[in-house]
Amino acid sequence: MRDLTASIVFGWYPYLVLAVFLLGSCLRVGRERSRSRAGMIDWLRRRQLTWAAGLFLGGMLVLFVGHFVGLLTPITVFEALGISHGFKQGMAIGIGGIAGAIGFIGIALLVQRVLLDGRVRTAASFAEIAILLMVFAQLTLGLATITVSLKYPDGCAMVKFMTWAQGILTLKPGISAVIADVPLVFKLHLFLGMTILLLFPFTRAVSVCSMPAWYFGRFYRGARRREA
Repeated sequence: MRDLTASIVFGWYPYLVLAVFLLGSCLRVGRERSRSRAGMIDWLRRRQLTWAAGLFLGGMLVLFVGHFVGLLTPITVFEALGISHGFKQGMAIGIGGIAGAIGFIGIALLVQRVLLDGRVRTAASFAEIAILLMVFAQLTLGLATITVSLKYPDGCAMVKFMTWAQGILTLKPGISAVIADVPLVFKLHLFLGMTILLLFPFTRAVSVCSMPAWYFGRFYRGARRREA
C-alpha cells in the first residue's frame, strides 16, 4: 500500500500538476489581462506592503531559479565541471537559506496584514488566502529541510531529488522509488509544492506573475523622479 501511494503521489501526480499548471496559467493570465484586478493583488501594491511584496517575490524568484537549475541540470554536467555533490549542496543550503529567509520575512508580513487587516481580508478571496497560507507553510518546510540536509554532507539526498525530477521529465517508469527513503520533511515539502502549483491557476493570485515587472518598474520610475 505504501509503494502504491508513493507511486501515485511522486510518480503520477507530478504529470497532473504540470499539465494543469501550464495550461491553466496560460488561460488565466490571458483572461486576467482583460479583467479588473480588484482584490488582494491590488492591496499588495499599496505603499505599506510594497517592501513585503518585494522581499517575498525576490526570495521566491531566487528559490525558483535555484530549484529549476539545481534539479534539472544533468548530474553529468556538474561532474564534467568538477563540482562535487557536497559542494553543490553547500551552495544550495547557503543561497537557498538566505533567499528562503528573505521570502519568509516578506510572506510573514503579508500573511499578518491579510489576516489582521479587515479591508485586505475582505478584498481577498478564500482561494487567495489559502494559497498565501500554503506558500507560508511551504517556505517554513523549506527552511526546515536545511537542518535535515546538513546530515547529508555528501549531497546524496540532493542527488536523489535530481534523479527523480529528471526522471519525471524523461518519463522514466518507476522513478518514484528513487525518493522512497528520503526523510518525511522532504516529501511534505515536495508534495505541498506540487499542490500549490496545481491550485495556483484557479485563483486570482495568478496575477502575481505580473508583479515583478510592476514592482521593479515602479522602483525605476521612483529613482528617476528622485534624480530629476
